[in-house]
Parts: sequence; C-alpha cells; structure tokens
Amino acid sequence: MNFLFNKYSHFNLANIVTFFNITCGIFAIYFLTHDEFLGAALFAWLAGAFDIFDGKIARKFNLSTEFGIQLDSYADFLSFVIVPAMFIYFAIFDGKEQFFSMTFIAAVFVYYVISGLRRLIQFNLNANEGEVEKYFTGIPTPLGAILLWIVYLVFLTGYINEYFVLFFMVLVGYLLNSKIKIKHL
Repeated sequence: MNFLFNKYSHFNLANIVTFFNITCGIFAIYFLTHDEFLGAALFAWLAGAFDIFDGKIARKFNLSTEFGIQLDSYADFLSFVIVPAMFIYFAIFDGKEQFFSMTFIAAVFVYYVISGLRRLIQFNLNANEGEVEKYFTGIPTPLGAILLWIVYLVFLTGYINEYFVLFFMVLVGYLLNSKIKIKHL
C-alpha cells in the first residue's frame, strides 16, 4: 500500500481520487445518453466532490506531480466541460432540431468546449508542481459547470428560453478565458 503515498506513483491516493472524478464523468455521459438526467446530475456533482478532494489530498500528503496536474485537467475537461455541454444539449435541444438552427447550436457548443479546453491548457502551462495560486485567472471549469447547471435550472422554470441558454454558454465560455480573478479556495 506504499504506492498510495508515493509521490511518483501514478496510482497514488490523490490520482486515484482524480480517477474517480473521471469515472463519474463517464457515468454521467452514460446517463445523459439514456435520458436519465437525475443520474447524470448525481454523477456530475460527485465528480465535483472528487475534484475538491484530489487537490486537498495532493497538498496534504505532498503528492502533487506534473502527472497529477495533467491528469486533473483531463478529468476537469471531461467532467466540467464535456459533461455540462452534453447535459445542456440532451436536456434542452435534443429532439428539437427542426425548431433551431443546428449550425448555430453546434457553433455555440464547439465554442464552449474549445474555451474550456483552452482554459485548462493555459492553467497547466502556468501550474507549478506543489504550488497553489491565490487566484484563478478566468473562471475555473468547475465554476463554469455550476453556472451552466444554474442556467438549466432557471430554464426549467420557464423564465428563460433556449436562446438565452445559448447566449449564457457563450458568456461562460468567454469568462473561462477572461482576466477575471477568482480567489482560490
């Protein structure tokens, strides 16, 4: 069991928690593709919990490595960029193709995914092993996912329409790479 606390093991405790994040993202996608939105939401939120704990464990037990930094960003891309985009698509737009310009919808979703990916790559380029910045530059992808979740919940109330959801996705995509400073918790 020494590998759990071996900084250079790819299966140390922090990385295993990150693998659980990835697993939750995969399960969320499974549920999305089967129109089981409650199951998808549950696994998306579990992925968020694992994302919080992997960093805390890495810092507490000095397990932060370049591999772990990269792994965490891949997990974040899946769980906090791909899953929320798929959630919005399947929950709001799937089956309504005849009412909306699918080219426009595709452009918005591609913009959001590329924005999230760009944000994570830039974060990795600026990250140093074992260090935590006091502020994020641009909103972190988990916060972007939470904002999309909130807009989905507001959409369910009927106060906003599909076009506002698309506008909000573009806005969040922009904020992911903005110069806004967000205090690191």
